[in-house]
Amino acid sequence: MVTYNKTEKTNVETTPLNYILTCPEDVKKGEKLPLIVFLHGAGERGDDVNAVKIYCVPKLFVGDQSYHGLRAYTLSPQCPHNTTWIDYKKELMALIDSVIENNEIDAARVSLCGISMGGFGTWEMAMTYSDRFYKIAPLCGGGMNWRAWSLKMPIRVYHGGRDDVVPLCQSEAMVNAVKAQGGQVEFTVYDDLSHNCWDRAFEETDLIEWLIS
Repeated sequence: MVTYNKTEKTNVETTPLNYILTCPEDVKKGEKLPLIVFLHGAGERGDDVNAVKIYCVPKLFVGDQSYHGLRAYTLSPQCPHNTTWIDYKKELMALIDSVIENNEIDAARVSLCGISMGGFGTWEMAMTYSDRFYKIAPLCGGGMNWRAWSLKMPIRVYHGGRDDVVPLCQSEAMVNAVKAQGGQVEFTVYDDLSHNCWDRAFEETDLIEWLIS
């Protein structure tokens, strides 16, 4: 089941967030399923939620029938024009809480992933709400590595070795900071790829299955 082109009025006074929500067709009352939250990159910002469907989680769960049988919800919000996910931390967390409250979702198994601007957003959300996420996967992002002490959940990081948009050193700094604090992190560098490492990560690895396992 797919719900999209919809706005959620959160309990934070701000512009509502458009989002795409998917779930299996046969969810049973009382069944608690995992949730994957996906944060898109800068190119998908705006007010047409269909733009969010072109990459990764929403692309797979809306458009690829083989993913429809996975027992998980997915939430793919849309960031408004000329803003970043860091501008919408409280609103995004309020949206996640609302979706959990109104669906058959296990609040202890909420994973977060994102690409480029969404990779930065993933790091930031996880450091701000470190007790709320089961696993995270930032792709070609970065963040304030001095705050990485709060990251205790399992983490997978992906980056293209030839990235000329977000330098590889951004991910390296975060990974090194997590490791220095004894955190659980796997780091994959695709030496032959530039900025778009997400197609390979999402479509040629077990990343989706790992996020909900």
